[in-house]
Amino acid sequence: MIGRPTSLAWRVTAACLVVALAAVGVAAIVSLQLVTMTARQVTRQVLADQADVVAAQLAEGPPRPRGVANLGRVVDVLRAQDVAVVRLDTPRAGNGPVRTALTRARADRAQAGTPVSGSADVAGTVYLVEARPSPSGAFALVRSVDSGPVGALRRNIGLAVLIGVVVAVLVGAVVGRVSGRPLRAVAAAAHRLRRRERDVRVPVRGPAEVAEVAGAVNELADALAHSEDRQRRFLLSVSHELRTPLTAVRGFGESLADEIVTGAEVASAGATIVREADRLERLVTDLMELARLEADDFAVDLTDVDLTALVTEAGQVWDLRARAAGVELRVEAPGRPAPVRADPRRLRQVLDGLAENALRVTPAGSVLVLAALDEGSLQVRDSGPGLSDEDYAVVFERGALHDRYRGRRPTGTGGVGLALAHGLVTRMGGTISAGPAPEGGVAFTVTLRGPA
Repeated sequence: MIGRPTSLAWRVTAACLVVALAAVGVAAIVSLQLVTMTARQVTRQVLADQADVVAAQLAEGPPRPRGVANLGRVVDVLRAQDVAVVRLDTPRAGNGPVRTALTRARADRAQAGTPVSGSADVAGTVYLVEARPSPSGAFALVRSVDSGPVGALRRNIGLAVLIGVVVAVLVGAVVGRVSGRPLRAVAAAAHRLRRRERDVRVPVRGPAEVAEVAGAVNELADALAHSEDRQRRFLLSVSHELRTPLTAVRGFGESLADEIVTGAEVASAGATIVREADRLERLVTDLMELARLEADDFAVDLTDVDLTALVTEAGQVWDLRARAAGVELRVEAPGRPAPVRADPRRLRQVLDGLAENALRVTPAGSVLVLAALDEGSLQVRDSGPGLSDEDYAVVFERGALHDRYRGRRPTGTGGVGLALAHGLVTRMGGTISAGPAPEGGVAFTVTLRGPA
């Protein structure tokens, strides 16, 4: 079972804490090592100097039995500094850890006249030993490296480490809270978008990555609003297109059923019903094809297709329809095969759709051209009113031109023909574009890949 993901604020806090702990820990370890080494060197030097001073004082004082008086003058001062003063000529010099440290440092060599500077680790505590010979008898100064200011310094370093960790936690919490605020705003905006609110806008601020996400959410909101508005207008347009033929079919059907239309008028009414039914069928077919194109399982059967043969065959069919509309049809094809990789049935569907769209806007006495090009492309050109630069930007958007020109020039059934052609060509791995035609209207160019 997947647990609930942690928040960004917690992750930032944890990251800051880990980084701080690592930095403080490394700094503490290095500082402790340096402090220990420096303190040991300074303590050793100070202890050696003290031992030399004591030895010099004992050497300068009047000789007394075993130097008891001379040694006693400095014992109290040294003990106040946590320094143990031990006479080495006694049977049991020192006691406890001090005696062990003297033994391990071989302080007894001072009785033979050899100064001794050494150290010994006793139960985890390092003791420094400075032993000196003197006329009044050998002695040793013993001191732990952890005594005096060294221990206090280590405690201060530990306190600094603790303070650093606390500050890291507080800073991490604040930074995480502040850094996560823009992302929480983006998440809230996404939830509002899911509830179909389209007036959502997120302030574009914060780090570059967060600002980029906020900008993307704003662009998504705009795109969704535009897309839903287009879809709403398209549905209204399709509803209008469906209502017109349905009204005609229903009206003439009721007239026939009620025997209002009789005699010679029956044939005309029947022809109207058939024509409007064909219009309905084309619209429903286009809508179904467009819906299928958006499904993942829509498949095309790619094979080698000769564009020359395809355009020539289509020209024979469209010549009759062009003549009936008073339009001259021209077929331009190279004198050799022009093979491409495409689905022949779908490619013919695209060609027929483009030709029907072009014939609808081409006035009588003008020219309609079906052309196969050498570079593996086919064109459909007309002599109609053409399109503006703004029209070319949205020419393949579903229902865009239909809504713009309805009532001003002949339009198709619902404005799905060009969107369907674009979807089919894209599924076949090709491209389709629109631009001005030499004949004065629009030229639609379909470019496909060459044969395998």
